[in-house]
Amino acid sequence: MRAARQAWRRLEPVHSMIYFVPEGGRRYAELGLKGMAGYFASRSAAFGEASADLVIATFYNFHPGLVREALPAAWDVVTPRQMLDARREAAAAALRRAGIHEVAGLDETLGLARRAAEAATESVEGRPLFAAHAALPWPEDTVEQLWHAQTLLREYRGDGHIAVLVSEGVGALDALILHGASGDVPTAFLKFSRAWPAEEWDAAAEGLRERGVLDGEELSAEGKALRKHIEDRTDALAVPAYAALGEDGCERLAELARPFGRAVVDAGLLKLG
Repeated sequence: MRAARQAWRRLEPVHSMIYFVPEGGRRYAELGLKGMAGYFASRSAAFGEASADLVIATFYNFHPGLVREALPAAWDVVTPRQMLDARREAAAAALRRAGIHEVAGLDETLGLARRAAEAATESVEGRPLFAAHAALPWPEDTVEQLWHAQTLLREYRGDGHIAVLVSEGVGALDALILHGASGDVPTAFLKFSRAWPAEEWDAAAEGLRERGVLDGEELSAEGKALRKHIEDRTDALAVPAYAALGEDGCERLAELARPFGRAVVDAGLLKLG
C-alpha cells in the first residue's frame, strides 16, 4: 500500500496542474466561460450536462452557491464535448511546456499508469467521477494518454476519499478545515477558492473544536489521528487499481514518476492563483 501511495503522489502533479495553469483558463474563456465556471464545467463534462446538485455531491467541498452560479448556465454556452476537448488540449499544452514529452521513461511510465487505470475499471461501484471519466475514449497522443491515466487514478482515489469522509461524519466544510489545519494547503487559499462564508466556516470550526479534533486553529492529537485514519482508509480503497501492478510494479512506477512530477513543479505549473 505504501508503494501504491508513493506512485500516486509522485505522478499526481501531472494531473492536478490542470487546475492552475493558464492554458486551461484561456481555452475555457475562448469558449465563453470565465472563472470557476470553466473549472466546474470542464471537470464535470464527463457526466454530460451535469447539474449543480450532481457537482455539489461529487466535488464535495465547494460552497453550493458557488457551484450554482456556474451550472447549469454554462451548458447554455458550451457543450460537454467542447469542454472535454478544451481541457485535454490545455493539459497537453501545459505538460509539453514543462517538457514532459522529453522526460526519460515516458512510455514505460504510461504503460504502468494505464494498466493501473484500466484495472480500476473493474470496480467502479460507488465511484461516480471515476466511472464518468473512465467511459471516455483514450487519447491517441502519448502525453495526453499519461494525463488521462493519472486523471482516472486521481478520480478513483478521490471518490474513495469522499466515501471515507462521509462514513466518518466529516462534512464538506469540515474536510476543508481539517485539510487547512494539517498544513498541506494554506487555509486562506481554501477559504478563497471554495467560497464558504466566514460565519459558516467559523461555526464549522467551532463544531470541530467541540468534537475534539481541532485545538484552536490546529489539529489536536485526536484530529491528527482522524486525518491519518482517513488517509489510510483512502489508500486502502485505492489499492484495487494498483494491485494490478504488484508491489514491484508500484515501486517501479513510483521511481519513474518522480522526474515527471518534478518537471511539473519546476515549471511552475502548480503555483496557487
